[in-house]
Amino acid sequence: MTQAALALSRYDVRLAGETDFAGWRDAARQLALADVPPGDVAWAVCEGTSGISPPPHATRLMPLKVPRDFVQRAETVICHADPQRFAFLYRLLWRLSTEPDLLKIASDPDIRHFEALEKSVRRDLHKMRAFVRFRAIGDGEDARHVAWFEPQHFILERNASFFVNRFTGMHWTILTPYASADWDGERLFLGPGASRDAVPAEDDAEELWRTYFSSIFNPARLKVKAMQAEMPKKYWRNLPEASLIPGLIAGADKAAKEMIARMPTTPAPHHAKVQARHWPVRPPAKPDMGENAASLPALRNAARDCRACPLWRDATQTVFGEGPADASVVFVGEQPGDQEDIAGKPFVGPAGKVFDKILEEAGVDRGDVYVTNAVKHFKFEPRGKRRIHSKPNAGEIQVCNGWLTKELKLIEPELAVALGATAAQSLLGKAVPVTKMRGQVIERDDGLRVFITIHPSFLLRIREKADAAAERERFLADMKAVRELMAA
Repeated sequence: MTQAALALSRYDVRLAGETDFAGWRDAARQLALADVPPGDVAWAVCEGTSGISPPPHATRLMPLKVPRDFVQRAETVICHADPQRFAFLYRLLWRLSTEPDLLKIASDPDIRHFEALEKSVRRDLHKMRAFVRFRAIGDGEDARHVAWFEPQHFILERNASFFVNRFTGMHWTILTPYASADWDGERLFLGPGASRDAVPAEDDAEELWRTYFSSIFNPARLKVKAMQAEMPKKYWRNLPEASLIPGLIAGADKAAKEMIARMPTTPAPHHAKVQARHWPVRPPAKPDMGENAASLPALRNAARDCRACPLWRDATQTVFGEGPADASVVFVGEQPGDQEDIAGKPFVGPAGKVFDKILEEAGVDRGDVYVTNAVKHFKFEPRGKRRIHSKPNAGEIQVCNGWLTKELKLIEPELAVALGATAAQSLLGKAVPVTKMRGQVIERDDGLRVFITIHPSFLLRIREKADAAAERERFLADMKAVRELMAA
């Protein structure tokens, strides 16, 4: 900020450092409560001191409210090297005080700039974690490890906790041009910047690392542009393996051809005859799909040990069908969900509760119907502590169809209700457009009638209340139609 600009500003804000987010936040709050426009504020970094001159006086009667998301993201943006970031963030705060939904407007120039600053800092944080290389100094209890890194932004303070957690038992120091971080195994110290000369040129471990790096280098998978995008050349001078990269790239084509030449050759023609004579190939055992089960309890017991497809490995247990053995109607869903997988019972989760309520309104007693799924194991993708439903593929549906076929054979229902596309595919042996064929009854070759409708979980995914209410009424109408077919 120039002296001329400071003279034109009513308020001069001093921050204690380049990453003094607490100082910026306190000053920004005071200025906003005093209704100070962004153009009347000059921001400057004065190491070790912070404050506003002259002190503003609050004029707003209402408390200042801004989205929590902004505060968290601003703490990242404050680390950017742009000298105008303090003024820009205050301008954004000023706008948010009257435009609470501003962060949702992706086309707004300020929001685009805010996201670009945040992305740049996060990328720099990632690069530091990926490319810091420690070098050992001393031995035994006096050993310490020192690294030099040249970040694009002021990220050392924000990244220090990552290295503390990752190298807790090691005494290390990270030096950058603007600041340094030192961890002695118990406490973290932040200090002034340093020069690259303070870091030793090399240590004994680096030759071992270069040997390992060159041995795992796969020339057949080399993509130079992708590598340089992830590991820009400006970081190479601090990486011990960087000296090998030009030679590895130059020799990649030759090395790839040598790898192909070393590939196993085709066996001699007589090898197959020798193999057939001494090592006969046994066909894989056909999985037991309960062919010998004469009752639903026996079929359920057989299904507990099903290993016909890989889904059993991650699931808690087989979730078999439930209901009377002489039910006239069988409801078929897609697969068990998270709660069904834990309880071992079908349709007990959120979709099951919606299903039960609508059945009751339609005049269908769930105790009179049999409820099952096309696939008997829970297929999911882990996301943190949650298990997110993943749709079964055609092979899994086909393999598991043996259990459903046996269930239907033992129950001999008059009607099967396909709840969703997976159930319809399992019952009819082909994919069908549920939205177009909804409410239709299709008779199979064996005489079983199949009623097509949606899965009740679809109702839970509709965000608009009006649309959700309308879709619920349609599903209720479908269940009333099922009740009429039961009575026919």
